[in-house]
Parts: sequence; C-alpha cells; structure tokens
Amino acid sequence: MELGERKRKILEAIVTDYIETAEPVGSRTIAKKYLTDISPATIRNEMADLEDLGLLEQPHTSAGRIPSDRGYRYYVDQIMEIKYPSPQEIEKIKYMLQIQTINELDKIIKRTTKLISDITKYTSAVLTPSVRKSSIRSLQLIRVSDYDIVAVVVTDTGIIKNVVIKSPNAVDDSKILKLNNLLNEKLSGLTINDIGLTVISDIQSHMREYSEIFSAIISVVYESLKEDDAEVYLEGTTNIFEYPEYDDKDKAKTFLSFIEDKKLLTNVFAEDTNNFCVYIGCENENDKIKDCSIVKATYNIADKTAGTIGIIGPKRMDYARVIGILKSISNVLSEVFEKTL
Repeated sequence: MELGERKRKILEAIVTDYIETAEPVGSRTIAKKYLTDISPATIRNEMADLEDLGLLEQPHTSAGRIPSDRGYRYYVDQIMEIKYPSPQEIEKIKYMLQIQTINELDKIIKRTTKLISDITKYTSAVLTPSVRKSSIRSLQLIRVSDYDIVAVVVTDTGIIKNVVIKSPNAVDDSKILKLNNLLNEKLSGLTINDIGLTVISDIQSHMREYSEIFSAIISVVYESLKEDDAEVYLEGTTNIFEYPEYDDKDKAKTFLSFIEDKKLLTNVFAEDTNNFCVYIGCENENDKIKDCSIVKATYNIADKTAGTIGIIGPKRMDYARVIGILKSISNVLSEVFEKTL
C-alpha cells in the first residue's frame, strides 16, 4: 500500500501524538500541533480515508482516532526514522556491560536485561544461549578421588557445565591426563548433535584400556549437554502498568500470566529467521500478547547467533527509540562477548 504525502504526514502525526498522550487524536490537534498549513476539515477527510484503509480506528463515536495494528505496521515499515543513541550514550552502555564481567556470562546477561529495562522503561527480556547449539571449547577432567571425577565443560558461548562422574575403576592422574588430552582433541569444536556413534567409536579406538571409564565420562557429559537449558531473564515486569492501557484489570492479568509462563516466554523470544523483528498486536501468535508489541534482536557469540534481547510493551510503544536502542545494545553485547568470553 502506498499513501500520498499528506496521508503519510497525518498518520505519522497521529502515531506520534498517541504514543505521547495515550489519548485519541482529533483533527484540531493535528492542525494545531503538527500540520498548521492544513485545515481541520481537510484533515478529517484524510483521517476518514485512513480509517477506511484500516490504518486508523475510532474507539468512541465522538473521539478522535488511534492507530490500528495495521497503522502501526505501516508507520514502522514506511514512515518511521530510527532514533539511535548518541555516541556518548553508546559509550555509557559499553561501560555498563563491560564492568567486572570477564568470563561471567550470567552477569553480563542480567546486567543487559536491567539496562534495557532502565533505558526504555518497558519490560525487557534476554534469552540466554542454548547449550545444544553451542560448540565445546574445552573439557577439563579433575580427579577428586580414586573413583570420583569432575568434568568441566566450557562452550564457545561461555556456558560452563560441571558434572560429577563415578568411575567404575580406580583412576590416577596419568590416566586423567591422557583422557583429558584425547577428549579435547576429539570433541573440541563439536556441538552435542555432532557427537554421534562415529565420533564415539573413534575415541574408543584410541583408548581401549580405558573403555569403561570413557563410557562413564561420555555418557554423563552427553546427558548434561543435550538438555536445552536456554532461559529468559526478565526485568521491569511492572513497568507496563505505568501505561494507562493496563489500568484494565483483565489486560493486566493476561499480561502477568504471559510473563509467568516461562516456556511460552522462551518460545516467544527464541531465535527468529531474522536478526531483528517487530511484532505488533495481532501479529503475535499467542492470544495473551495480542494487546502488546514485541521487539527483539539477536546477539552473537563466537561469530554465530547465540541468543535474543527484546522488549515487551504496549502497542503504543515508542518504536523509533526502542528499535534504535535494541539494535545498538545488540551490537555492543556482541562486542562485549567477543572480548570477554
């Protein structure tokens, strides 16, 4: 759909004013604040056309107009100019994410979640990397006693897994060293899906004298890595109640039930086919969030997509600012992970 210049300006004025005031926008407001060279009567006619096109809605008979989901979509895709943070703000974001975060994935994720919420004043969500999609960077075997071994698995996305293994036979430090070197040589760079029978048979052929110990180690390590333990961190869960749309108790209850459903949250913020996505109102598949908009961006670790950062807010969201902030933080977060993990 292509709108004429005047209709575009009127739609932009309505979206801008409604985001700011949460009040339906009338023709006199547009003529007085935004388009002073156009009469209210002309603006009313154009607004009626925009309503016929499904871009505006009239919530009350005597009220002004508000954007429809389709109107917001047109605004985001065709009209809006992204507002990126200033260079000074970007430096501040970098500082906040880098401080005391060497090799501490969880702390970086938690700090990012809080930072997004504090800056945007919406509910923020960050999806952690999935161990199933991560590659093994290193595996360290530590002998605790003759029959007890601790395996520390570190992935390329910074995930650290500690598992305790009961050895069927006594082990000494020399056996542990040989096992450790061989496992790192054969498993480094592989994902859990890569560790199939061919890989396991290859390792077994090099350590026949330790076959029982190896079987115990590989079984426990494999089980610990195959669990898809990606989780969503949330901040600012009550921020949405600062917006008048959520004075409605039913809307508030629906939103709360959504953020309390961890499985649903994880599915919503799971990686998309695109690096950046905006879902407005009815574009969301789940009924619980059809009165919300969700904006999300992916971040990278080790040059591959690792997780998602995002915002949940009212449809009356400051899209230009939120999109600029999320894109900037996504880039900064990827840089931080590159330097610290």
